[in-house]
Amino acid sequence: MTADAQVPEEEIVEIVDEAADEAVEDDELSEEDELVEEGEIAGDYLEQLLDVLDFDGDIDLDVDGDRAVVSIDGGKDLAKLVGRRGEVLDALQELTRLAVQQATGDRSRLMLDIARWRADRRERLASLGTEVAERVRDSGEREALDPMTPFERKIVHDAVAAVDGVVSESEGAEPKRRVVVIKA
Repeated sequence: MTADAQVPEEEIVEIVDEAADEAVEDDELSEEDELVEEGEIAGDYLEQLLDVLDFDGDIDLDVDGDRAVVSIDGGKDLAKLVGRRGEVLDALQELTRLAVQQATGDRSRLMLDIARWRADRRERLASLGTEVAERVRDSGEREALDPMTPFERKIVHDAVAAVDGVVSESEGAEPKRRVVVIKA
């Protein structure tokens, strides 16, 4: 092409759009790669922890949306790592996030599940949210649930939102913050 040649504006716009699309795809890949790296760091950390404790367990790494997910399953002693109402699991999740942050320099939103405790809890809470929402829709009477963590409340809010004719809101202060379901 000579210096005098003109490229039609439509071609320039198309070229710029293609380059922008490729850049977005590269960013998405790098974000997923970062989450995979977080999962691998967490998996290594947890594997060492299991070795120190002499616990058996299989570590599974995954990416769910915008967070790395690490699951430990298969060992007979794993319930000890969940604790009462998931308290030990929550503490291990925070320690694992700190280990990832120390290695990467970035804050981690990693989710840890042990012996399917969180997965089972999610299913139970979603079922509870749907059941309460339908009961409130039919009776018209407001219903308050037991206090829950922010993670648990979100699951219930999502389940209630799927039922027509009711809404949910949170009330109270931590650690006694609870979901309330009311007729819309």
